[in-house]
Amino acid sequence: MSEQETFERVLAALHDAALDETLWPATSALIDEACGTHGNSLMVRAGRQDESRLLFTGFYYRGERREDWEQEYLKTYHPINEGVPRFRQLPDSRVVPTPGLYTPAELRTSPTYNEAFARSHAQDSLQVRLIEPDGSHIAWCPLDPVTRDGWGAAQLSMVTALLPHIRQFVRVRQTLVRAETLGAAVTALLDTRRVGVLYLDRYGQIVEANDRARAILRAGDGLTDQGGELTARKPADHTRLARLIAAALPTSSPPAVSGSMPLQRGALRRPFVVHVTPVDARPLDFGARPVAAVVLIAEPGHVTRIDPAPVAAALGLTAVEGQVAAWLAEGRTVPEIAAAMGRTSGAVYWSLNQIYRKQGIAR
Repeated sequence: MSEQETFERVLAALHDAALDETLWPATSALIDEACGTHGNSLMVRAGRQDESRLLFTGFYYRGERREDWEQEYLKTYHPINEGVPRFRQLPDSRVVPTPGLYTPAELRTSPTYNEAFARSHAQDSLQVRLIEPDGSHIAWCPLDPVTRDGWGAAQLSMVTALLPHIRQFVRVRQTLVRAETLGAAVTALLDTRRVGVLYLDRYGQIVEANDRARAILRAGDGLTDQGGELTARKPADHTRLARLIAAALPTSSPPAVSGSMPLQRGALRRPFVVHVTPVDARPLDFGARPVAAVVLIAEPGHVTRIDPAPVAAALGLTAVEGQVAAWLAEGRTVPEIAAAMGRTSGAVYWSLNQIYRKQGIAR
């Protein structure tokens, strides 16, 4: 199999895994095979550095998730990892060797590098920071190469080529998680009410839409349906949207590519974020109109409100602790919670410590 064929195979797997998280382990194994590595790790942090929150971490070794490595690293080694502050200063998409984040003395003495990374095949790994517009970042780490010759030019080229698609995979997954569609098959996405969902056929025509998407199209809120074609009202947005759809539904040899864009709405309204993701469609459809792409229309400013009373009852918390837990789950920062409650940040942190203690967790 050629390098281009391998890349296209991984790309198709990433598209499928973005819409179905159960496919990620197999996709991770394909990435390892394509890049010639023992495994890879993926971490997502929300918010800027002073209020950064860990949203997701996954360490995979040859397609198998290693939760023991995750827990050990986060509990014991991440707080003392000398390379973390330097990693957080990396520019977007720069691929750096892990040893480059440590001084010569630290390479000899660092517990993280010499203990945790030795066990998890990460001493000769690569580190990449993918920065998002809100200041959060995705940390992707291809583990040590399987050969003893180190990183070759073809391997580095494959890693670099996959970066925008790893970013896009995380963006789509985050949108679906916020819409509370975890575990939903592609055919079940229409049931969600928290994000607009449109199915397109291979010609870019709308096949089906959920209630939220229909409401957006009826209102002409930045998007309309013109004879079955998804159309953005502003010309510049329409040009970008047409390019996204064309990239997801190529008519010739280029591989299908997932993409995202902000889309302007009416005055004083925050833009939508539109994701277009290809879906594997069978070419021999005998005239049917199978789904070839999924369009997700997300509203970044829309926050699902969580009732603190059932949270407190389920977790054995006080009313104040239940409110703190609910607001934290909604994505509020400690200063925001403190301001809403009329308390100091220190008081909120004290409540958080009580929550952690009652749940038997450390962070």
